[in-house]
Amino acid sequence: MSEVVVVKLGGTTLAEQRQVLEEVAQVARRRPVVLVHGGGKRMTEWLERLGVQTRFENGLRVTDPAALEVAAAVLRGVVNSELVAALRDAGCDAVGLSGVDGGLLIGERLPNVGLVATVTGVRRDLIDSLLVAGQVPVVAPLARDAEGTVCNVNADDAAAGLAAGLGARQLVLMTDVDGVRDAAGHKLDSITADQAAALIADGTIRGGMVPKVRAALSALAWDGAEAIIADGSADRALVRALEDRSFGTRVSSRAHAGAA
Repeated sequence: MSEVVVVKLGGTTLAEQRQVLEEVAQVARRRPVVLVHGGGKRMTEWLERLGVQTRFENGLRVTDPAALEVAAAVLRGVVNSELVAALRDAGCDAVGLSGVDGGLLIGERLPNVGLVATVTGVRRDLIDSLLVAGQVPVVAPLARDAEGTVCNVNADDAAAGLAAGLGARQLVLMTDVDGVRDAAGHKLDSITADQAAALIADGTIRGGMVPKVRAALSALAWDGAEAIIADGSADRALVRALEDRSFGTRVSSRAHAGAA
């Protein structure tokens, strides 16, 4: 397991991301960081402008060839370039790429959602070379499937796949809520994989939190790894997610995981 931390960034505009990006730059001076971003709301805006219909199945955007063109343009072009530029302004040597570059993300097509894939493997050569050079990879969630077709990938899934493939000690999933809650509505500081599965099964974890928790669980490929689900809009969100065990919800393979 490595000291790499994979951060999945949420939010819709650069202004919303600015604080977390400053923190990414700070953390990257101390340990290797890989940043994965989404851009779903920006994609929806562009699809509406272009008259391309949007439909979701089980929280995943159904992606036909027209929607994929927009996804590639918005994720790899607009959003990725904005984030790289902002990180470089913050003194961070950021490099933009997608999961297609260097065959980084290996995908498997999901049923009934069109050109959408889940991550089944990582070719880490490119990422490793960037991290060794002290650079911060900023990854747009696209991947090729077994037939070589470029597909859209849920950003949480892409981040979790990278965390598992790189042997990252920590995955931070930035979201718009403060963590996972129990049946009484209380935020849980930590849950194990077994507890998370039970909470999903009984419906306590529901809606948009289900794919996030499942992504967190898929990142726990190494003993001692942990995933943190946290509110990206909170003050000092990234630093607190990494260092404050009462901030957000930590997901680990077993109870009493080691301190961050």
